[in-house]
Amino acid sequence: MIAPQKETHHNWIVRENFSGTDIYLAQAKTILNKATGFMNSYDFTLNPYRGCQYGCSYCYAAAFSPDKNRRQNWGNWVIVKENAAQILEKELARWQQKFPNIAPKIYLSSVTDPYQPLEVKRQLTRSLLKVMLAYQPTLVIQTRSPMIIRDIDLLSQFQRLRINLSIPTGSERVRKDFEPRSPSIKSRLQTINKLKYNIPVKANYDIRFSVTITPLLPTFPEDEINFIQQLTVVDRVVLQDFHPSNNNTLTASTRKNAIALKDKYAWWYGNNKHSYQNFKQKLQDYFTALLADVEIMEGKAGFGFD
Repeated sequence: MIAPQKETHHNWIVRENFSGTDIYLAQAKTILNKATGFMNSYDFTLNPYRGCQYGCSYCYAAAFSPDKNRRQNWGNWVIVKENAAQILEKELARWQQKFPNIAPKIYLSSVTDPYQPLEVKRQLTRSLLKVMLAYQPTLVIQTRSPMIIRDIDLLSQFQRLRINLSIPTGSERVRKDFEPRSPSIKSRLQTINKLKYNIPVKANYDIRFSVTITPLLPTFPEDEINFIQQLTVVDRVVLQDFHPSNNNTLTASTRKNAIALKDKYAWWYGNNKHSYQNFKQKLQDYFTALLADVEIMEGKAGFGFD
């Protein structure tokens, strides 16, 4: 389970509308949240926003919405933590004072996408990267957005960095069903290539790249080989099935929207375990035949830095 985020004070007045999304502004009391459960290999999770414009049908983060209405309206609202960079500076300074010889491990982000479309205007994530550079944490960034390329100048300065690019399927038709607001598969594959080949290799710097196929969605047979071939640019591929479904709040859970879509893909979900293992085996066989140095990891283990 991913720990729920601490509440920020807001009065639920819509401050603006950005591309059809209601935007609320908040002053965060804290920005570094203690990492627990699924993310407990880190010291902190860091979420510059609450809510996410991508609104993916399967997203577990909807469970951590402030109320029932916003759980049901996931994808159509975002809370901007306006003072995130200032709070981060204070919290990292406190960490450094307490642990002068230990850099914190930070996961950006656990319940939002730090590069959702609103980031173009707000540049909140970019401001956080600037603050973190002075403290050099071990940093993992989780996103599905090509916008991350904008920050290559900053990313290149981190000494211990892993970038996880989320690509749950190799088929555009599937993406359009499960995550229609998200960037195309092609653009995401191009993004991981640009990151890999434009962030310079430096002595004593540890920069790593993952594709997280999480949750593993169907990929049509005619798309599999092309998709798998393009994954050899990374050092890790992470697989994970849907989160268990339940009606509890504050528990990572697959939304009803995605569960309803399963019927359309009965050829895959009729024997989900077989489909999952078959795809995993094809990955292994291809990487082995190519002698590609790509590790395949599953679930929680795949989201650690190492």
